[in-house]
Amino acid sequence: MRFVKEIIFAVVLLLGLSATAQFKVDAEIRPRFEYRHGFKTLFPNDTDPAAFVSQRTRLKFDYKNEYLEAFVSLQDVRVWGDVKQLNTADKNGLSIHQAWVNLILDPSFSVKLGRQEIVYDDARIFGNVDWATQGRSHDIAVFKYKKNKFRTDLGFAFNQDAENVTGTTYTVPNNYKVMQYAWLHNDWDNLGASFLFLNNGLQYIDEADSKNDEVRYSQTVGTHLKYNKNGFSLVGNAYYQFGKDKMNNDLSAYLLGLETNYKWTQKVKTGLGVELQSGNDNGAPSNGENKAFTPFYGTNHKFNGLMDYFYVGNHANNVGLLDLYFKANFKLNTKSNLLVAYHNFSAAADLQDYDKKGLGNEIDLVYAYKFKKDVTFKVGYSQLFASEGMEVLKNNFDDNTNNWGWVMVVIKPTLFTSK
Repeated sequence: MRFVKEIIFAVVLLLGLSATAQFKVDAEIRPRFEYRHGFKTLFPNDTDPAAFVSQRTRLKFDYKNEYLEAFVSLQDVRVWGDVKQLNTADKNGLSIHQAWVNLILDPSFSVKLGRQEIVYDDARIFGNVDWATQGRSHDIAVFKYKKNKFRTDLGFAFNQDAENVTGTTYTVPNNYKVMQYAWLHNDWDNLGASFLFLNNGLQYIDEADSKNDEVRYSQTVGTHLKYNKNGFSLVGNAYYQFGKDKMNNDLSAYLLGLETNYKWTQKVKTGLGVELQSGNDNGAPSNGENKAFTPFYGTNHKFNGLMDYFYVGNHANNVGLLDLYFKANFKLNTKSNLLVAYHNFSAAADLQDYDKKGLGNEIDLVYAYKFKKDVTFKVGYSQLFASEGMEVLKNNFDDNTNNWGWVMVVIKPTLFTSK
């Protein structure tokens, strides 16, 4: 704690707090135990289930005055025991999850520069992936305009390996080289509507001839709509992708989603929804065409079942997905609630050498208890009931039970505030 206080004091001196400035320091400690027996993929024979404790630790500095906002989030991500005792070096080390400044040029216009989380609407295309221990952030410049109930963000990112003397070929895996987007949003009395355009550039590297290295661009365009009135809500997503994928296939793909929710009482809320993401017959692009939708930088763990069988580091350029789901949220008392969700999964395109499209069903249970204002306990259990289609998709016919359980503690204390 003494070390933390010394950091706070040093930052306060560097920022030179004025009488009108605000400065706050928050922390987050989030250990999570997981038991995995068929998480992300079907459990194979002759293997043991996985069990571990992961932990996220963050220290967050937030500064505001009349013309700027600055935010820094230091982060340590680890699995308990991944470094031996008395070790002189850490495995992952301290990293920066966010480090940005938002320059307020006038009451309606600002520019946000640096490493930052990007979250829009329901986080379907852009989200911070908070469930993942490391989370997601972008190195980007975002120009922000806000007037009454209308908002516009324009984002521009250009990624490189290092401060090179020559060349701009980008070799960092699993990341975009260039990205630009426009997000527009307006609110009315009972309706909120957003429009998104994303231009995503991926680096292609020809191992045989570097002269063929190039950036290949895909475009995503679509809308998010949300209607609320008298306890009833209706949420819709519609996105279309075109351009080129990384392997230079012509891209033509779509996502359609519709969800309705109703709050029956102050303690019971239910929802019913459907989401369709297009895919490729036989699970791969063919004839120079790719019909599989990619939700890119969304919080995909939030959608299509908590066991992450789809679009969480997997299922790219595959047969797509049709997800029919029901969920219910029960407020048990002032401090606790229970979420129950059921999903029915089917392929959106034909499976290879199989004439049916059903993939199976999943049940998710999540219980949360707010012990104190800055301490929350969460427990979850999920089970997947795979069909023959899922066995074909995952190439696993062992017919084992597939389940997953976890326990998490989220602690978010405020360590210091200037006001």
